[in-house]
Amino acid sequence: MPKVVVLDPLSSEGLKLLEAAGSIDYEVRTGLKGDDLRKTLQEFDGAICRSGVKITADVLEGNTRLKAIVRAGVGVDNIDSAAATRLGIVVMNTPGGNTVATAEHTIALMLALSRNLFSAYQSLLEKKWERSKFMGTELAGKTLGIVGLGRVGQAVAERAIGLKMHVIGFDPFLPEHRAKELGITTCKNLDEMLPAVDYLTVHTPLNDQTRNLIDRPQIAKMRKGVRLINCARGGIYNEEALLEGLRSGHIGGVALDVYPKEPCTENPLFGHPNVLCTPHLGASTEEAQSNVALEAVELLVDFFTTGAVRNSVNMAPLDPKTLEGLRGYLDLAYRLGLVMAQLDRNPPQRCKLRYQGEVASRDTRLLSSAFAAGLLTQALDQSVNLVNAEVLLRQRGIELAEERSAEVGDFSSQITAEVVRQEGTYIVGGTVFGKSLPRLVQKGKFRLESPLEGILMVMYHRDVPGVIGKIGEIMGRHDVNIAFLSLGRAENQPGGEAIGVLALDSYPPAEALNEMLTVEPIHKVTVVRLPRQSELPSWLSVGVPRE
Repeated sequence: MPKVVVLDPLSSEGLKLLEAAGSIDYEVRTGLKGDDLRKTLQEFDGAICRSGVKITADVLEGNTRLKAIVRAGVGVDNIDSAAATRLGIVVMNTPGGNTVATAEHTIALMLALSRNLFSAYQSLLEKKWERSKFMGTELAGKTLGIVGLGRVGQAVAERAIGLKMHVIGFDPFLPEHRAKELGITTCKNLDEMLPAVDYLTVHTPLNDQTRNLIDRPQIAKMRKGVRLINCARGGIYNEEALLEGLRSGHIGGVALDVYPKEPCTENPLFGHPNVLCTPHLGASTEEAQSNVALEAVELLVDFFTTGAVRNSVNMAPLDPKTLEGLRGYLDLAYRLGLVMAQLDRNPPQRCKLRYQGEVASRDTRLLSSAFAAGLLTQALDQSVNLVNAEVLLRQRGIELAEERSAEVGDFSSQITAEVVRQEGTYIVGGTVFGKSLPRLVQKGKFRLESPLEGILMVMYHRDVPGVIGKIGEIMGRHDVNIAFLSLGRAENQPGGEAIGVLALDSYPPAEALNEMLTVEPIHKVTVVRLPRQSELPSWLSVGVPRE
């Protein structure tokens, strides 16, 4: 009988479900750390935790028994997933259990901020009666801007619409037709949305693209008196910029539930007029705690009773033999998704994968999931892999279709990805050289051959003499080395439209890119960042959990 340890306080409903399973033996051991935690994990087959315990590489080291860890909640920051992956330990989470709680907390902060509830109550505690001092603002008729329209963002929108607010949003991965179904007006980019909002709330992951997403330049674009709310991740707002905006009067109010470093008991915003802060209470409701506990137990029970793996953040449902045979194509499909996500950031509506040649006889469903993982991996606040990529894509209303042909074309196998966006259809194609060398061989109507790794600069230009020399001169002046250059043109005649893909040894500065656009034949330049050839996502570098 599998043994499971509960490492953090879990709701009584979750414990009852564990007991009712009958086929699992469990113990509750909370408050563990260091050597005590390491020894405990060596006694059990599975573990359930929340955010209190820190399952680091040190406490997992040498563990040959543990097979699965389930986080009762969304974030897995307290679990070293890479270390778990190396040991063949499946890490799962419960991404949907606290959606309502977080959305309601966002609305609660908006209402409290608008009606000055905290300040008014503080005044009463000081034995004052100052009705005129706390004149509020109604939400009805106001415009709410939402950055990030995933589960929580959509739930906030639904509630705000119920309060008669006008909701506008920006999310590069929510198609316009799905936004219309939800009653949300979409914006093409953040800059388009900011001048129109009375309230702004963010519901995105924290990464290199979203850190300080709202900074001084963005605040300057907003209306005077705008109110900002964050129940997502600390660091999406630049807190120094918030403080400056409050002092100048440009920002009317700020409500925060999350901070760059937590626990957070000291912050320049604390105590400032028109600021309301809470200690990361977004998921702190009885219902949310019960939901995530029940979901966590169900995941672990299913894993040990049927072998099912759901909501995994670090593995693919593949046996080692199948994985080894597909690894090169999986890597190619994943990198094509990464390329497509970065070449054009407008929201996709439909995706089609064409498999031609020998690869068409493989398990193309898994390859399509790998492409979806690459397309979504930088946009979501949860890990994306073969298990959940297609589901996450379809949840956002994005269709995913396949087309297979055994007929061999220019290569023995080729994968072509077609993404339909409102502005048009975008196409990239790739193949695998040898066993594991992914190559880009098509971009739209252009044929070329380029490695799919590292920093790639894609430029569109007219095929006239002197372009390459000017590019080399600009890159050299900015100390950027060109490691590889591939050119392609739509027709085999000079003077027409052409494309160039340059593999660079370092990321080009903005000045270099701006300078390139001053070269008359060049009309568009895009930079794509891909993993090195040896770098694989965890779900691709590891197969199935240990027996």
